[in-house]
Parts: sequence; structure tokens; C-alpha cells
Amino acid sequence: MAATPLTDVEITNALAELPGWAFEDNALTAGFTADRTLLPQLYVAVAAAEDDADHHARVSILYGTISFALNTHDAGDVVTAKDTAMAARISAIAADHQARPVG
Repeated sequence: MAATPLTDVEITNALAELPGWAFEDNALTAGFTADRTLLPQLYVAVAAAEDDADHHARVSILYGTISFALNTHDAGDVVTAKDTAMAARISAIAADHQARPVG
């Protein structure tokens, strides 16, 4: 069964609960800053969570910033509840690794 795309209102409501996340280019996006020595452990923890959920973000690491973009590929590259759940999980993992949302 394919994941159902969220409506604009559902995305807006989800973002109210996801500090630091935005909706850009048809994806939920966020960046987090941390000491560069902590980024590898943060990435490993996020990758494990992604594997557990069988849902993966596009990840970019540049200097002391790690950025994520989430949408559901098998639903046509739209935002679904899988993305909001993973965004919340990534935020919790980031906080556990002393990372702060960018902006």
C-alpha cells in the first residue's frame, strides 16, 4: 500500500511541531550544526534510525553542518507521514548529539 501524500495544511501543522524544519522543493528540510567531531556519530545514529524505519533522507555534510531532505520516493517524491515521523526522529537524535537547528 502506497503512502498517502500530506495536504498543505497537514504539512503546515506538522512543521509547527518540528522546530528548524521547512518545506522546500517538495521535501521537508532541516540543517543542524554541531562540533565537527560529533557529526560522524550523529550521522551513524541517523543512518541506523533510517534503516530501522526503511526510510532514508538525502544527507549533506559541510563543515559543522549536517542537512537533511525528506520525501517519500515510492509515493512520487511527495511528503507523507513517513517523512514527518523521520524528521521528528532526526531532530531527537540531533539533540542527543548536541546539534542545534540552523537558523
